[in-house]
Amino acid sequence: MTATAETRPVRAVAEPPIGWRLYRLLRAIPTWVLWGLVVVWSIPTVGLLVNSFRDRDAQRTSGWWVGFVEPGSFTLQNYRDVLGSGPTGGLWDALLNSFAIAIPATVIPIAIAAFAAYAFAWIEFRGREWLFIGTVSLLAIPLQVALIPLLQLYSGGAQWTIPFVDKTLRLFPDLDLAGSVTAVWLTHTGFALPFAIFLLHNYIAGLPRDVFESALIDGADHFKIFWRLVVPLSIPVLAAFAIFQFLWTWNDYLVALTMIGGNREALPATVAIASLAGEFALRENLLTAGAFVQTVVPIAVFFALQRYFVRGILAGSVKG
Repeated sequence: MTATAETRPVRAVAEPPIGWRLYRLLRAIPTWVLWGLVVVWSIPTVGLLVNSFRDRDAQRTSGWWVGFVEPGSFTLQNYRDVLGSGPTGGLWDALLNSFAIAIPATVIPIAIAAFAAYAFAWIEFRGREWLFIGTVSLLAIPLQVALIPLLQLYSGGAQWTIPFVDKTLRLFPDLDLAGSVTAVWLTHTGFALPFAIFLLHNYIAGLPRDVFESALIDGADHFKIFWRLVVPLSIPVLAAFAIFQFLWTWNDYLVALTMIGGNREALPATVAIASLAGEFALRENLLTAGAFVQTVVPIAVFFALQRYFVRGILAGSVKG
C-alpha cells in the first residue's frame, strides 16, 4: 500500500531563529525612516546652535524655535563674551589646553598599541595567548574606580609596609605628576591601550600571511616589516581608532578635572565651559555658545576622517 498525499505524514517546518527574524525586520525598514531618525537626533544640536545666538532673557522666556520667527533677536554677544579676553572669556586658552591634552593622548596609545598588536599577531613567544587575553580583559575595569588610586600613585608613589618587620618597601616612585598634563596623558593612554590593541590586532592578524613570509625571505626584520608593510596597510583602522580616542579625550571632563585639579592654567575647555555660568547661574546663556565652540572640533575631525571610519570599524570582521 503506497502512501498518498492524505496519508503521508507532514513534517514540521522549523521556524527561523528569532535573530534572523529580527534581522529581516530591520532590513525591511525603509531608508527614509532612518533619515528621519537622523533628523530627529540632530534637533538638539540645532537647538544648541540657535540658542547660542540668543541672549539670556530670550533663552529663559521662550524656546529655541522662536528664534526662527524672530531672527532679529539674534546676537553675537555670547560668542564675544566666551572668546573674548574679559572675566567671562578665556576659552581660547582652554581650547589650546584641550589640543595639548587630546593630541598626545591620541598619538601615544596608537604608537604603543600598533607595536603590541603586531607582536601579538605575528611574533611567536611564550605566553602570547594568555598575555593577549589578560590585556583584553582590562577593558572590564571601570575608569572611574581607578582615578583616585592613580592620582595617589602619581603624587605619592606606592609603598608597602612588611608585616612583623619594621621595614617599608618603595614599590613605585613619587613622580610628582599631580596637577600636570602628563598625568592626563598617562591615564588616557593606559585606559585606551586594551581597546586599541584589540582593534588593531584583529585587523593586523587578518593581513595576508604570504606578504610577511615574502618579506622574511627577502631578509626584512620585524621592525622593517612593521614600518614598511603593516603601517601603510593599517591606515584605515588606525584612523578609525584615532577618531574614537580623539573624541573621547577632547570631550573628557572627569579625568582632566581629577588629575589637573587646581592648576587652572592647564584645564581644558570642558572644565572651563562648566564654569562659564558663574555663581547662581547668572551667565547661563554663555553655556550654549561655549558648548557649540567645543563641538566644532570633533565634528571637523569626524568629517575629515569619515572615509576611514566604516572601513576601520569593520576591521577584522570579514576574512578573505
